[in-house]
Amino acid sequence: METREFNEQEQNRRDAVIKMRELGIEPYPAELFEVNTTTTEIKDKYDPEKSPFENVSIGGRIMGRRIMGAAAFVELQDSEGRIQVYVKRDEICPGEDKTMYNTVFKKLLDIGDIIGIKGFAFITQTGQLSIHAKEIKVLSKSLRVLPIVKEKEGEVFDAFSDPELRYRMRYVDLIVNPKVKDVFLKRSKIISTMRQYFAEHGVIEVETPILQSIPGGANARPFITHHNALDIPLYLRIANELYLKRLIVGGFAGVYEFAKDFRNEGMDKTHNPEFTCMEIYVAYKDYLWMMKFVETMLERVAIAVNGKTNLTIGENEIEFKAPYRRLPMLDAIKEYAGVDVKGMDEEQLRQVCRDLNIEVDNTMGVGKLIDAIFGEYCEKHLIQPTFITDYPWETSPLTKRHRSEPSLTERFELFVNGKELANAYSELNDPIDQLYRFQEQLKLKDKGDDEAMFIDMDFVRALEYGMPPTSGLGIGIDRLTMFMTNSPTIQDVLFFPQMRPEKSAPKNEEQ
Repeated sequence: METREFNEQEQNRRDAVIKMRELGIEPYPAELFEVNTTTTEIKDKYDPEKSPFENVSIGGRIMGRRIMGAAAFVELQDSEGRIQVYVKRDEICPGEDKTMYNTVFKKLLDIGDIIGIKGFAFITQTGQLSIHAKEIKVLSKSLRVLPIVKEKEGEVFDAFSDPELRYRMRYVDLIVNPKVKDVFLKRSKIISTMRQYFAEHGVIEVETPILQSIPGGANARPFITHHNALDIPLYLRIANELYLKRLIVGGFAGVYEFAKDFRNEGMDKTHNPEFTCMEIYVAYKDYLWMMKFVETMLERVAIAVNGKTNLTIGENEIEFKAPYRRLPMLDAIKEYAGVDVKGMDEEQLRQVCRDLNIEVDNTMGVGKLIDAIFGEYCEKHLIQPTFITDYPWETSPLTKRHRSEPSLTERFELFVNGKELANAYSELNDPIDQLYRFQEQLKLKDKGDDEAMFIDMDFVRALEYGMPPTSGLGIGIDRLTMFMTNSPTIQDVLFFPQMRPEKSAPKNEEQ
């Protein structure tokens, strides 16, 4: 049972529920209220001659009202927008009994309540498209007071703008800040556009396990849980790569999955411990093919979401029209850090890092040292979409060795606005080399690298049956949505980002 104290307005709303029921009006009715239109449809299609909307039945939330004796105006908000409703006492109460207007509408309904309106569309004397109500039905009584955002002479008052409150109470954010919904509609458009693109290329959507006995497919710290029936530890997946490649072994020509992945790492404006990643694997392709594939896809996504390929991200104008620049990783370091690290061993690279004032530790091998230099000196310069290619094999344990440079791999990462957006390989399909790479990862783990990979012997066994040459791609959907909607933080593109528990949150009764 709820034990908190109610303020005066909250208590009045609870009292209104009781009074409605005393009048025989159920504030949370079970019977269906048939909705046959939306605010957008009325605004787009209303024509007194062709589309008069004479029998409107619409549901929505009261967001404002002006009562003028026997008549009133209500601002109604549905899932698509707002529209004005004209309410006249003798229209909704045609008989002697005026209770519905005088008591329920005027005294017991509040801003935030959800009601159903039946009536017809018309243009008021001031030229505003409105609905003339013939019937009002209470559908859901709101027991809490909405933060009402007011605008006057271009200034906004009482805005629901505190980030922590907005992310924690997204349901309120969506009600009072309608523009927030646009971000999530665009997110949905991004995903549907990608699905259509993949279908055109004959790649099918699949599902793979979230609970895994061995977390693989990426270098990351996992979340650990326990399976009671089997009495074994399990991990929330950090990636779905190894399962998708098992399907390529099994004979699928191309597979993809929009996966919820989990990494037990830090949280900031661009990282959430639970995130969405799309991974795709296509047989008989390499990373050169995948570059063309992904740049064409992103160009299409930009057009589908924003109607153009040139977008604003923060302070930068970004052009998503293909093709994108290709830049080998070691060349990028030479260009932006002014150091040629090609052929250097671990100790030489460690000295370079010291000379460049980059913090290093003893757990870092050749690959991580190169990555540290790249991260510190190169990433911030990669504003326009750029494929950074040919990574060290030490940091790419699932990637095929480069066809002409054995110390490198056939891998690329796509950077946009100084941030990594996608990661792709020519997939390693040599089971002997794969086992060796896993074993090298164990050495890194023994040195203290808690992000190093585990050995997945079943995956090695799958490769031993033979996997065709394959190219794979992973792309962060949350970050892609940030770019396509010019959202400054990952929290802005997640309905419910991870938050610390509320200090005042009620405990479970059994605690």
